[in-house]
Amino acid sequence: MISSSTAVDVARGVSRLLLAEGYSPILEFTLPNGRRLDVAAIGPGGEMLGVEIKVALADLRGDSKWPEYLDYCDLFYFAIPPDFPDEHVPHQTGLIVADRYGGSIVKEAEAQSLHASRRKAVTISFARCAAERLSRHLEAAALAQIPNLVLPDATDQG
Repeated sequence: MISSSTAVDVARGVSRLLLAEGYSPILEFTLPNGRRLDVAAIGPGGEMLGVEIKVALADLRGDSKWPEYLDYCDLFYFAIPPDFPDEHVPHQTGLIVADRYGGSIVKEAEAQSLHASRRKAVTISFARCAAERLSRHLEAAALAQIPNLVLPDATDQG
């Protein structure tokens, strides 16, 4: 879970940047291997982009799990706030610098191509995640507009 206000700001800036670049981002996306990306996005050509947000040097230094994301991304970036020392970011990844207003790709990620079956699995998982989040959001909005609205329980079939 994105836990600090700085990380939330970076996530917002990354999302705004990715939207401007033609990607469709979602936050906190769980990959088929159980690892969770801070930001995942699908590009116009179906490419999968992953972003890991780091706002503290200790968190970056202690993160040994990020290579496990690479098998599920065509492009992988670290995203950091503007005041973060970027020399500590692994050189084999892309780099985004972002704040709450937007972001910039400072170093392009090296593209790799996912195997077709893995791409299909990740794409279906991404689509289901996005659709389920939208459905929950719409239901919450309906309940907020009509506080006494009673929605049928999905288990009620009578």
